[in-house]
Amino acid sequence: MDNTTIIDYAALWNKLGDYARKAGRATARPVLLLYYVMISENTPKSDKVLIFSTLSYLVLPVDILDAKRIPILGWFDEIASLSVTYQKVCKNITPEIEAKVEALLDKWFPDYASYQDLRER
Repeated sequence: MDNTTIIDYAALWNKLGDYARKAGRATARPVLLLYYVMISENTPKSDKVLIFSTLSYLVLPVDILDAKRIPILGWFDEIASLSVTYQKVCKNITPEIEAKVEALLDKWFPDYASYQDLRER
């Protein structure tokens, strides 16, 4: 059984795209990096499962801490989940993945400076 029969990547991509456009470029960058690492053939299955669970938790309407009821603390669980996952799988981020993400961010947020531009300042 291959992963495409288990995970609906198109549905996840649509949810992530909606989330990323609302959240802004800086927040969208690590989310998109994780997505592209997840779909890479070179990523170990255990990392793919971790990323999938993190991204699903981010976009699905299930929360441990509800952001609507607890405005600032409500985002803590998502931030913590993203941070831990990103640190675990960042070794799988290739220059090609970074280029794809930057190109997509430039398309979605044309008026913003790129991540590389900000790092060079």
